[in-house]
Amino acid sequence: MRKREIDHFLRKMLDFHENVSDLIVTVDRPFQVESDGQLAAVPMDVSISSLTPFQTEIFALNLLGADRRNVEALLTEGSSDLSYHLAGKARFRVNIFSQRGFYSVVMRKLETQIPSLEDLKLPAIFKQMAQERNGIIFVTGATGSGKSTSLAAILNEVNDHRSVHIVTLEDPVEFVHHHRRATFNQREMGSDFDSFAGGLRAALRQAPKIILVGEMRDRETVEIGLSAAETGHLVLTTLHTIDAGQSVNRILGMFDTEEEKQVRIRLADSIRYIACQRLLPREGGGRVAAFEIMGNDIRIKEVILEGESEGKTFYDIIESNRAFGWSTFDDFILELFQEGQVSNETAMAYASKKAIMRRGIDRIKAARGEKVTDIEDLEIDRGYGSSVKKR
Repeated sequence: MRKREIDHFLRKMLDFHENVSDLIVTVDRPFQVESDGQLAAVPMDVSISSLTPFQTEIFALNLLGADRRNVEALLTEGSSDLSYHLAGKARFRVNIFSQRGFYSVVMRKLETQIPSLEDLKLPAIFKQMAQERNGIIFVTGATGSGKSTSLAAILNEVNDHRSVHIVTLEDPVEFVHHHRRATFNQREMGSDFDSFAGGLRAALRQAPKIILVGEMRDRETVEIGLSAAETGHLVLTTLHTIDAGQSVNRILGMFDTEEEKQVRIRLADSIRYIACQRLLPREGGGRVAAFEIMGNDIRIKEVILEGESEGKTFYDIIESNRAFGWSTFDDFILELFQEGQVSNETAMAYASKKAIMRRGIDRIKAARGEKVTDIEDLEIDRGYGSSVKKR
């Protein structure tokens, strides 16, 4: 396979289905795409029902091109991240990795149009995030949950309303922001800087008001990010965590035990928002986003400083601050269920606290006049084998 053939296969994969998010090339499987969370095999002009190790390796090498850094990373670390541009069609974030001695490729399609907060139907509190002047905002969730898209929408909102200098550190650059009111300098891992920590350290000398860090991967990056937030910058970044509490614990876990108290103090002062995302199957097809959103107030600071305890958990405090736009996953998913966007089964499967979700679903069903239980014809046992139906 030559590059021209690789591009032909990529075009066929993109055109195979609507809403293609990922392209997957792996040994002993056909070419596959993921759409709305489901994998589908893509038929090609030539019969390729099962890719061979040689075919996947050639595919990977064509994507790598002559980039020595990425080739070296693949050989020494077992995986390599890069970007790929399919002329006139799409841009991709690419991960090439070794598995069982063979090479596999996963390509995430990057959107060319920068979405607005309204386009994504993000909660109104995201506008408040775009108005913050300093501190740190975490957008968290699993891979593919839309973290980068939400961050792009926040920066797009800033670009519409504020004349500020923004530096982004990405791996790779996903959304290309055009200068409107804001001035953007977008730097890509590998070609513009070697590590997030190094890029972030350099960014502090580049006079930005806002710094986007693609991911807080290690202690050094977190430490510099907190320093930036403490010195008047607004830092936007991501973590691979599932909720607000785990996000705080993940950061603390990067530091030694003797440093924990100081890090808790810095986090309590620096965190502005933690927004966690999950993508749920939508009724009728597609996916819909659910959010857990936590801001910062005196009670949140206390829990960050002292840790969670009975009656003082992040979940409890978020739930009590719904009037301020905060939301637990369970509250948000219940709203989606009430609107008919997700099913009963989906709501239960993605709930943080199953018992709370069950009570909420029953309450909504009762208000609609629907049955909330399958138990019928209950009888009261009167003893001696006799029973009377309960009225």
